[in-house]
Amino acid sequence: MPSFVAENHELMQYAAAFGLLVLAVLVVAAMLGLSRLVQNRQPNPDKLKTYECGEDPFGSGWMRFNIRFYMVALVFVLFDVELALVFPVAPIFRELTQGPGGFHTGLVVFGELFFFVAVLFLGLVYVWRKGDLGWARTLKLETPPPSDSKQG
Repeated sequence: MPSFVAENHELMQYAAAFGLLVLAVLVVAAMLGLSRLVQNRQPNPDKLKTYECGEDPFGSGWMRFNIRFYMVALVFVLFDVELALVFPVAPIFRELTQGPGGFHTGLVVFGELFFFVAVLFLGLVYVWRKGDLGWARTLKLETPPPSDSKQG
């Protein structure tokens, strides 16, 4: 096969990707232009107010949130990423053990996955022991020491 045929095929693949990009930009521009044409523009103070789930806004937008919101979100993202990385390996694990590397390749992949999950499990144990997964945290109140004075 002549080399110019292979080069032409490669250029056609780039041309298809470029065509898709141009089509996406045109569709977005057309949708934005069409919505601009058919929109009903009647601004009033109620429409210009900040929307907060159907409630009238009150107070400042700069208020402090409880840190537990962020901690739970970070732990969720951590384990969500774990699943996203482990699930693609699970369906092909059998193929890895029966492939060219055989049992050795499967053992290496299993060891890497085990180490990955073990580190995340240690992170979960740490967060759990620290009490960051509990939504309602109890406060430990110190009891006053008994008084030495005798009443009599």
